Amino acid sequence: MRELFIDATRGLAGDMLGAALLGLFDDRDAMLARLNDLNIPGVRFALEQAASYSIAGLRLRVTVHGEEEGDEHTHYRHRSLGDIAAIVDSLRMEDAVKAQVMDVYRSVADAEGRVHGTSSELVHFHELGALDAIADISAACFLLHELRVDLVTASPVCTGFGSVRAAHGLLPVPAPATVHLLEGLPCFAGELEGELCTPTGAALIRAFANLYSYAPPVTLRKQAFGLGKKDFGALSCVRTLLGESDTTAIELCCNVDDMSPEAVGFAIEELLRQGALDAWYEPIGMKKTRPGLLLCCLCEETQRDEMLRLIFKHTSTLGVRETLCRRYVLRRREETRTTDYGPVRVKTAEGFGVERRKAEYDDLARIARERGLSLRELEEALHER
Repeated sequence: MRELFIDATRGLAGDMLGAALLGLFDDRDAMLARLNDLNIPGVRFALEQAASYSIAGLRLRVTVHGEEEGDEHTHYRHRSLGDIAAIVDSLRMEDAVKAQVMDVYRSVADAEGRVHGTSSELVHFHELGALDAIADISAACFLLHELRVDLVTASPVCTGFGSVRAAHGLLPVPAPATVHLLEGLPCFAGELEGELCTPTGAALIRAFANLYSYAPPVTLRKQAFGLGKKDFGALSCVRTLLGESDTTAIELCCNVDDMSPEAVGFAIEELLRQGALDAWYEPIGMKKTRPGLLLCCLCEETQRDEMLRLIFKHTSTLGVRETLCRRYVLRRREETRTTDYGPVRVKTAEGFGVERRKAEYDDLARIARERGLSLRELEEALHER
């Protein structure tokens, strides 16, 4: 499983995140060319090698009609959600990516509407309505899609503190809309004064992240640093880590109280037969004091839809709950050993400082029946040898 970790403990902005994502590709020039082919009106992307406080990283520069982002006539152009939807609809990217871009903008529109006491449809974007902001959000969504990761984990977000000048005047940091976008997410002010987390950055991390934690246990493959343009007196960057892991699984659970034991057993057998990592049931108490069963299925994320289909097909449940789990497993291998009683398969599991061996039950049962022995007698005899 490919996992992406977004380290936002030193700040978070759209251009920084875009640079940090672009830095994970083997052929950055080819991916940069694809960004420039998205058909964002008048926009050109450029990738620069840079350094900030002894850390080498990347900056993703955006120009609009040849002028650097932040120029007055582009930076404060007002656009409605409908205006932005029309631009996004014209982009050369998959519909799923366009939908994510618009989801990001809708979350911003909802936040702005709450700040100004109006509906999201009536919000007119200022900084976020500029073409450079559309470019930052579209680039980040496009690059994440092209990375083909299975899981995105993000760190707590550093917001900064103090005040920032925006289209509405001097605002506290984090800005009011940013606060709404960060609701429910782990964040902290940090030690640097200034706007370290922008509304764009907050909206993107909310759309991208499946989990919020510190770096997950993965086999690391790449890292990249996305640098911003502002100098806060210390390193401000977004770091991305790309890794591989087999420790993530999905647990699907449902409550049932109107199935026969045979039907429950059949459902579990079908889940296991179709590739579930594990399946089981537990006795529970349900509403109206009725006894019932909690039926659970552990599977990989790619198996979710098939497992859901099987659960709804073979149980009487009306709903299934999903939990994303960390799964830690020992490395396993199987070998066939020659014994005085014939060949016996032996399974070995090791890792985390332990090693375990166990003979295959089916082989032991066959030999015990053939020799007229109990399982215990056979196991003791094999152990002595």
